Amino acid sequence: MATWLKPTSTLRDAVQLIEDLRRGIAAVTNADGQLLGTLTDGDIRRCILNGGGLDTAVTQAMNASPLTAAEGTSDREIITMLRERELEAVPVIDPSNHLVRIVHLRDLAPEASEKGGAEGFAAAIIMAGGEGQRLRPLTETIPKPMVDIGGMPLIERHVRHLNRAGINRIFIAVNYLAEKIEHHFDNSPINANIDYLREEQKMGTAGALSLLPDLPDGPLLVFNSDVIHAADYSNLLRFHGEHGAAITVAAVEHYIQVPYGVIRVDDDQLVDLEEKPSERFLCNAGIYVLGEAARPYISTNRAIDMTDIMLEMKRAGETVSVFPLHEYWADVGDLADLQRVRDEIWKLEETHVR
Repeated sequence: MATWLKPTSTLRDAVQLIEDLRRGIAAVTNADGQLLGTLTDGDIRRCILNGGGLDTAVTQAMNASPLTAAEGTSDREIITMLRERELEAVPVIDPSNHLVRIVHLRDLAPEASEKGGAEGFAAAIIMAGGEGQRLRPLTETIPKPMVDIGGMPLIERHVRHLNRAGINRIFIAVNYLAEKIEHHFDNSPINANIDYLREEQKMGTAGALSLLPDLPDGPLLVFNSDVIHAADYSNLLRFHGEHGAAITVAAVEHYIQVPYGVIRVDDDQLVDLEEKPSERFLCNAGIYVLGEAARPYISTNRAIDMTDIMLEMKRAGETVSVFPLHEYWADVGDLADLQRVRDEIWKLEETHVR
């Protein structure tokens, strides 16, 4: 397996390499092995926000002047360098700028490695109160979050994902057939601190947050139970903090292919003709981080959707940032979606075992 990228490599290749090496950074070299630049998860997401895609060349997103360490630099010097700049890894180069290796902070200071990197969340809240009418007849006897995917209920996959990230304070907002979810976890060996927010009436995709007890300071992770994903919660938390956001919403790319040739006109004159173009959109992924500034907006007992809270905060002048997902994501909306996710579950499991 190659441990570096070529200038012709794509962001998709970079994502794969970063996940495989688990170094948080990928190096780009020329044919002679000389370092051309580096890419981090943040570089990739910024490129996507600026209109790039996973097929974009790495040279369009890489840092062409990265921090490096000279071959022979002591471990203590590298540790100091990384901590001062709040970085996790650095490429080591020889006097001719050839890449020697990439050193991660945890290689030199194992105590710097945390369980999952997302312990900074005060709690995670899974919104699981919907009826799942588009999944009937499956949801006539079980709630949507209990639908089986790859031999495991969807809601259990979410809780295990949170555990891997180091998030153990978990709330599940329940309504429809709530006892099915509670019974499942009452009889589960999963080691997680789970409490329930019981909606007596439908409260929208965010109203149940007003049922939260007093929590310690820190951001809240909130997501819909009917999406299945491999989002990196530690990167999401870091992104939220770096952007000083009051609320952060995760977004997924969606392309719509126009099946006809599109005519561009100026008055009655043809300007251009584009054959079957595709339009790219960033769409709400149903995953959010709510900072301290968001808490007053969720403290009122009212039916409200998360999109309403985001718009209210935006109008109030708060920072609402967008975190582009490049990891696996799917909406389990109807029976066709469910079957597709069941067919693709290996993609999610492959990500989680790396």
